[in-house]
Amino acid sequence: MSRPTPARSASTNLGGGSGFRVLEGKVGIVTGASRGIGAAIARNLASKGCSLILNYTSDSSAKLTEDLAAELEAVHGVQAVPVQANMGSENGPNHIVEVAKNHFQHPKTQKFQLDIIINNAGVAGNNTIENIDCEDFARQYNVNVRGPLLLVQAALPYLPHDRSGRIVNLSSVSSSLGYISQSIYGGTKAALESMTRTWSRELAERATVNAINPGPVATDMYWTTDELFVARNKPFIENTPLAAPRKGIDTEEIYEPSTKAGGRPAYSEEIAGVVGMLCMPEAGWTTGSVVCANGGMRFSI
Repeated sequence: MSRPTPARSASTNLGGGSGFRVLEGKVGIVTGASRGIGAAIARNLASKGCSLILNYTSDSSAKLTEDLAAELEAVHGVQAVPVQANMGSENGPNHIVEVAKNHFQHPKTQKFQLDIIINNAGVAGNNTIENIDCEDFARQYNVNVRGPLLLVQAALPYLPHDRSGRIVNLSSVSSSLGYISQSIYGGTKAALESMTRTWSRELAERATVNAINPGPVATDMYWTTDELFVARNKPFIENTPLAAPRKGIDTEEIYEPSTKAGGRPAYSEEIAGVVGMLCMPEAGWTTGSVVCANGGMRFSI
């Protein structure tokens, strides 16, 4: 008997999905989902049938996240629940899991399972050694390192027991390239990669655990970097195999600045595509890895 062909919407490819709902019935959490990479990841997973908890932090992101949730429900027919919580606080990660449980727990059987966790929320700051202070150190480590740890800890009782779970941590090329002024940010991402390897062993019967390491991505954060950082970054981009800007293919908003910066940044959808692949059933033999998602600026390790 042939399988029925799943319905495809006109915007399926915008989310980076293949159109086949291989994640139908699964529940996932995407932190930092209001915009940029997080929103693109949410669209990708929803296009594959995954229902989602969409985490955001600030009041200013509430409308963006609510609109995204409405879009995912209308276009992909999944459930999408916005949740405001600070990943840098001690209670924020647990609150996200509690909301997920309250919303997705089966009313009769009380069964609740978290299938996918995407640790995307992160903060950055560029300071050379003499300008680093303890407040910024704590801010970045609390969000970028402690937050993912506490989220996985809170989710632990609800992860699958058949290796079907998927955890993907958003690292950065900064963990290994030694960017000037990123002692803290690069350190947080190196710590996240280290936890990725540890979790892949501790959670081997529950979920695969991988990280990806984007380079520059065309997000609000990227376009607000100062001229000094752009100059320091230029040699790295010039040596990135896939970064050459393409007139008529890349948007003008990307193409023009990229000709001066040494090459183009990634589109958010390109990063989301790598995350989406790692969440597929076919990725079940990949764990403990840092997967290249940077156009070749920094290859897999």
